[in-house]
Amino acid sequence: MAKEFIYESCVDFPHRYISPKNLFSWLQRNYSDYITIVGNSENGQPIYMLSLGKGLIKVLGWSQMHGNEANSTHAMVDLLFNLKNQPVLAANIFDSLQLDFIFMLNPDGAEKWTRLNAKEIDINRDFHQERSAEMKVFKKVVAAKKYDYALNLHEQRTIFTTDKFYPATLSFLAPSQDYERTITAQRRQSMAVIVKIFENLKELLPNRIARYSDEFYPHSLGDNLMKAGIPNILFEGGHYEDDYFRKATRKFYTIALYEALAAITELRGSEENWEKYEQIPPNKESHYDVIYRHVKLNTDYECILDVAVQYREVKREGSEEIEFVPIVTEVGNVSTRKGWREIDCTGKKFVSQTAFPKVDEEVNFSFE
Repeated sequence: MAKEFIYESCVDFPHRYISPKNLFSWLQRNYSDYITIVGNSENGQPIYMLSLGKGLIKVLGWSQMHGNEANSTHAMVDLLFNLKNQPVLAANIFDSLQLDFIFMLNPDGAEKWTRLNAKEIDINRDFHQERSAEMKVFKKVVAAKKYDYALNLHEQRTIFTTDKFYPATLSFLAPSQDYERTITAQRRQSMAVIVKIFENLKELLPNRIARYSDEFYPHSLGDNLMKAGIPNILFEGGHYEDDYFRKATRKFYTIALYEALAAITELRGSEENWEKYEQIPPNKESHYDVIYRHVKLNTDYECILDVAVQYREVKREGSEEIEFVPIVTEVGNVSTRKGWREIDCTGKKFVSQTAFPKVDEEVNFSFE
């Protein structure tokens, strides 16, 4: 089915970073008749919900619960942009569904490019305590309508692969509702949707679709929605080769979101082929962004080791885009991991003001 959906990115959002102000302005320009303010963030920013469709199946989705996971918002923007140009596909979806989509559930975190909200709360672990204004808003939306499905849109780190070689560009999860990871009717419904997404995307994105860990988190939003009887699907947009700004991931994420809605319209609560869910490869934590191999330190004794580095995404004030700051993650024997980029330092001189690279600090060394 992916072949019939033609993808083009929305030119109004060319960067990985999306400011809440620009997003809200775009929604008001293009969808003023379909958006409502469902509440406000801790810092008083509006939280918008877009409502489209006239069908019987009620679907709730939300993006950027974690503020530094913008691909989820990109996917929804691009989906709307493309469906506007493909009216037949749009009619197939919105004649069957009522889609409520909360754009940027965490606008304060999105503005500063941080995972947490303005009170430094992880909204995704705040289901029971409701310490965050954003979780109160979310639960009010859920209580107002009986949803048949929910789409929980996130991003994951570059460390994950499908097979210790190919990156996990997309990962999906039918969350557990208990520690035993019981396969309930709701989980089977979610699994059935994920299987359809996987089957329809596996040729377009070969070896790069994975299954996220179904470990039960008692305070997590998705797990508790499942417990409450709402089938829900976790999306995780991940790495694609040489794509740190996630432009390729954005494309595949958008197509996967379309496939999810198409699958829901087709399945209508059916559990068809749910058992194939386990055939999707699990996420494997196998990579770092960069590994310097065979680094010989400037010590009185011979010391040769590996240095692993991960990029930290940073939003500088006044910039329209994020920056990637290299941070030392591991020093020593890193033979159990691979790097998306590996640099052989054999025979090279280690140049640094410190004898050892320091973990959790920015890279301050070079080689000659």
